[in-house]
Amino acid sequence: MQTITLANGVVMPLLGFGTFQIAPQDTQKCVEEALSVGYRHIDTASAYQNEAQVGAAIKISKIVRKELFITTKLWISDMSEEGAKKAFEKSLRDLALDYVDLYLLHMPYGDVYGAWRTLSRFYKEGRIKALGVSNFMPDKITDFCLNNELMPVINQIELHPFLQKQDIQAINEALGVRVASWASFAEGQNGIFDNEILKSIGEKYSKTPAQVVLRWLTQRGIPVIPKAIRKERMRENINVFDFSLDSSDMEAIAKLDENKTYFINHRDVESVKFLFNYME
Repeated sequence: MQTITLANGVVMPLLGFGTFQIAPQDTQKCVEEALSVGYRHIDTASAYQNEAQVGAAIKISKIVRKELFITTKLWISDMSEEGAKKAFEKSLRDLALDYVDLYLLHMPYGDVYGAWRTLSRFYKEGRIKALGVSNFMPDKITDFCLNNELMPVINQIELHPFLQKQDIQAINEALGVRVASWASFAEGQNGIFDNEILKSIGEKYSKTPAQVVLRWLTQRGIPVIPKAIRKERMRENINVFDFSLDSSDMEAIAKLDENKTYFINHRDVESVKFLFNYME
């Protein structure tokens, strides 16, 4: 497994296993299988309501803790100084862990500064190894970095062949923040798995379009967390480090960029209202 080193020196697997939209009753089995085929980074969140099942899978695996990289996230309803404390403690209990490797502010809403103050204390105590954010647009991440002593090391954002965000990646990296991808496959939209450009590139290397997408992202230094329910897809997704895309491949994929979200505009008023009510 290839790794990256975050700005604070923490080493992070470049490819992990995502648990978004895996039902709680299915999560433990899926994570157990993911760990069995070689994944060591597991990404979850309090909003996914499956942290306890992730924790159960970790316990059963008996993998040495230092070999694992566990990410979870703080939801909007807990985005305050006191809320972050309670939510973080609950996540640790549900995961049955003494610390998490990466803890993210899931959304850029609510009292993000108060929450960050609490999480910064936990970071200094060693209960969080790396702190980051998610869904922070360029203006927000810039403001956040300029107004905090402790800088986020990750910004997890929607990023896939139809929304490539080369400029946004550059803005984040100039601040010392690594962008990570969620929805790497655009959740199957726009015929991504049958896209002729991705299929043609895959044929050159005996790889699937999904593997081409993951290699395209990881070659850009972008951590990815693809979700899979079937074990064969888990194996497929993790098997992307035995080939490299050449410049012509990267140029062909660049032509797929539509520069529009497939999911949610984090600056849209109705979207913000929807997210605030999501966990109510």
